[in-house]
Amino acid sequence: MAAVFPTWILIAALLFEAAVVMGSFPATLKLERKIPLASHELELSQLRERDRLRHGRLLQSSSGGVVDFPVMGTYDPFLVGLYYTKVQLGSPPREFYVQVDTGSDVLWIGCNSCNGCPQSSGLQIQLNLYDPGSSSTASLVSCSDQRCSAGLQSSDSGCSAQSNQCSYTFQYGDGSGTSGYYVADLLHFNSILEGSVITNSTAPIMFGCSVLQTGDLTKSDRAVDGIFGFGQQSLSVISQLSSQGITPKVFSHCLKGSNSGGGILVFGEILEPNMVYTPLVRSQPHYNLDLRSISVGGQVLSINPSVFSTSNNQGTIVDSGTTLAYLADEAYDAFMSAITNAVSQTVRPILSKGNQCYLITSSVNDIFPQVSLNFAGGASMILNPQDYLVQQNSIFQSGSILRQALKPNGGSASWCIGFQKIQGQRITILGDLVLKDKIFVYDLVNQRIGWTNYDCSMSVNVSTNINTGRTEFVNAGQMSNDGSSRDQVRGMLALLLPIIMLTGLLFL
Repeated sequence: MAAVFPTWILIAALLFEAAVVMGSFPATLKLERKIPLASHELELSQLRERDRLRHGRLLQSSSGGVVDFPVMGTYDPFLVGLYYTKVQLGSPPREFYVQVDTGSDVLWIGCNSCNGCPQSSGLQIQLNLYDPGSSSTASLVSCSDQRCSAGLQSSDSGCSAQSNQCSYTFQYGDGSGTSGYYVADLLHFNSILEGSVITNSTAPIMFGCSVLQTGDLTKSDRAVDGIFGFGQQSLSVISQLSSQGITPKVFSHCLKGSNSGGGILVFGEILEPNMVYTPLVRSQPHYNLDLRSISVGGQVLSINPSVFSTSNNQGTIVDSGTTLAYLADEAYDAFMSAITNAVSQTVRPILSKGNQCYLITSSVNDIFPQVSLNFAGGASMILNPQDYLVQQNSIFQSGSILRQALKPNGGSASWCIGFQKIQGQRITILGDLVLKDKIFVYDLVNQRIGWTNYDCSMSVNVSTNINTGRTEFVNAGQMSNDGSSRDQVRGMLALLLPIIMLTGLLFL
């Protein structure tokens, strides 16, 4: 053993030094949710309004390695927050903050000639404008480009016969909008292929260069540099990368719902034996699922199945950018009645600013029933009470606001139904309230979405079929790109640890 120990130390030291050297490369893309000061609390009515505006925006409209986006931030629907990530574009690469949006397809960035682009952000991030003239690898996209023609089919691009320039105009339901032209340039990222981290990878992509922004996009309170569309149409980044054989045409996320926050987002398939899948509804612009029924406490609610059917203006959408969750008008009352009846003998109901809330003194898990959303193919999404309730920090009672002092050893808490009604419409939207604490896999090759309840603070295995036909497994969410070499080394050591342990065993 005395002779083995120094060899073990030497190998570990050499691997650690390699990790330090690799830590000098640009870090991986990081998904963040900005948490503002406590003074920025929102009421449920404000959250509903923000989601309503977003829904107007929503409703208008292989082989390779794993690209890892470690999630940062804390989930709390009463705090102003946005999911966003950092992308590096151009040569030399410049960094931009972009909102992650599964309800749209195109990545677009505010450009140096933009009219109406915010100059500062209440998220306390440094905003940048993309300048195609300062990138040696940038080029304009003409109308004759095949990618522009593909975008015309999904209304993601337009064409001006006079300028021969591929362009876009996105008008959102809240009255805001953006327009500009397309450019092609290099996207810089880190990927994992055959179990190894490949740093400083690049791929050419086409994205929008915004020259005009209107409405809420001009405001500075939650301003970012652009929007990163995670949709499934041809101009989305995941479609472009998969068509080049760089990533599989599948992405996954696991968002932590605890106060510590965080989570995982990857271009790749998270593997978990308890996953259930349901087909995506074909020929839809968003991630639509075929919801068949809702159960509360094991009892199926009496709701006409036609309420959940999919058409141009109705259906069930999975959207990680929506804060709350929304039920079709005709399903909402049945859902609310079932929940209230289940807890009527145990808790005190309170109407808080038009929202159904309950004043309780014990754990919600001991009082409220489980809810099951039942989809085509027999796949059920099990919702625990925290998946349809939100804890409210202030409530109305007798015309005054009562602040609830929530103490670890007791005290009252006000919990409100987080599901909201979309008046007069048969639209169901599953937002972060429902999606958190679950693995979600968007399998665009097989046109299906899968999920399972999961502790998102744990590591996950991600697979991708490579050219050899093998399936690779990696731990995702362990790399960081905040510019700190210390965090990069920490991520590299996490990947190298199994190798170090195996080496030690070989010398025993």
